[in-house]
Amino acid sequence: MYRLPIGDYVERLTDWLTVNWAGFFGAIKEFLLGIITSFEWLFTIIPFYIMIILITLLAWKLANKGVAIFTLVGLLIVQSIDLWTETMQTLALVITSTLIALIIGIPLGIWMSRSEAANKIIRPILDFMQTMPAFVYLIPAVYFFDLGMVPGAVATIIFAMPPAVRLTNLGIRQVPKEVIEASKAFGSTDKQMLFKVQIPLAMPTILAGLNQTIMLSLSMVVISAMIGASGLGITVLKGITQLRVGEGFEGGLAVVILAMILDRITQGLGQSKKKISKRENSK
Repeated sequence: MYRLPIGDYVERLTDWLTVNWAGFFGAIKEFLLGIITSFEWLFTIIPFYIMIILITLLAWKLANKGVAIFTLVGLLIVQSIDLWTETMQTLALVITSTLIALIIGIPLGIWMSRSEAANKIIRPILDFMQTMPAFVYLIPAVYFFDLGMVPGAVATIIFAMPPAVRLTNLGIRQVPKEVIEASKAFGSTDKQMLFKVQIPLAMPTILAGLNQTIMLSLSMVVISAMIGASGLGITVLKGITQLRVGEGFEGGLAVVILAMILDRITQGLGQSKKKISKRENSK
């Protein structure tokens, strides 16, 4: 039976892109590296006790008192096991990847909600992005961007972006037709309809996409460490490759604490938006 040489075509395309688009990939690398290092510098230059207080107050403001207490205790545990710097490096990578995933994903989700043709084209691409094993993304990322934080960020962005696109599309499509018809009756333009009606009402669902994007970004921490990304992934990877059970457990514990803090904060933000939406609808 004839074998389709898909892998050969992919390698040829990769070689062609590497040669002809080297300047483009170089610019992306410098851009991402600048953002990641800026966040790292900011998070590490602030004393850990001030950073803990700031994150705890943020958790209290956006979530509740219980989340704030957990945040305080969890971050103190991270500091006590000497993984504060690695945690801040991981946080910088996650924030960078999440921001770029949202900048790309939310407009794509809006486009899908307003165009059936775009919806039919983009949905299979999102299926491909979500079902492709995460390790596969490391190969072209390293090929185009060498080793380090940047290929880890690129692989994380690709892996974590689909929920932001899907839930933005879903949230806008779930806006009640009665609300849309009423807005049209009052003479709203398409732009006003989108930014003053649809997006505000879809915000809880969009924030759920933010939550999922952050969680998927954190799930790539260890995988990104395999291609030189610093942070907690390095600690976990050392525990795996060198059979250091205790060190690997500590790194995993820090990842879990960071994931739970970010999860609870974003969930609290989404719940507050739901309450605001209900109040506006009741009015």
